Amino acid sequence: MLVQEMMHSPVVTIPPGASLQEACNLFSSRGFRHLPVVDGERLVGVLTDRDLRWATSALCPEPRKLDEPVHTAMSRPPITIDPLDPVEDAARIMREHKIGCLPVMDGPALVGILTGMDILDTLIKLTGISLPSSRLEVALDDRPGELAHLTAFLAARNVNIHSILTYPDADRLVRTVLRVGSSQVRTLAEELRQEGFRILWPRPKPWPH
Repeated sequence: MLVQEMMHSPVVTIPPGASLQEACNLFSSRGFRHLPVVDGERLVGVLTDRDLRWATSALCPEPRKLDEPVHTAMSRPPITIDPLDPVEDAARIMREHKIGCLPVMDGPALVGILTGMDILDTLIKLTGISLPSSRLEVALDDRPGELAHLTAFLAARNVNIHSILTYPDADRLVRTVLRVGSSQVRTLAEELRQEGFRILWPRPKPWPH
């Protein structure tokens, strides 16, 4: 999934000479948490609601007044991303820099903004959790053919796969999380165990005492 598929566009911006009170009014009336700061057509910074709260707080070493300009409190230089970059790259950049948004630049033009909530929406789409489905988690050996073996097993039982996400664990196994179109996921999990797969979820039901 690409940034351009999840970003918000067009973008509401604010000029660097606008007052912090104007920014506060925008945050309040529009429900924003991030405002790109644009001087003419040039992106020069980003003002967040957190920047505004800190800048006007008594705890700030040099507290600002609400009639002071936005550029005195904005974060700069802005960290940006391209609309054709993968969303996972955006998530990595936001995590590395501990920021909540990325202005999206197509060359010199600001064409959108991607926020942390957009990243969460992307995760929901990628996992397929919004579709009627069940969760299945399998630990696979990290070698060619293991995933193909699993998907072939499911295909032979006419089980549709809505999504597959994988990640390595500490035991050098590949944890594979699937959303499958089956309401009988416990029965399916038992069949997979009998086939020799290591099923992490759903866990087997305890025997009754």
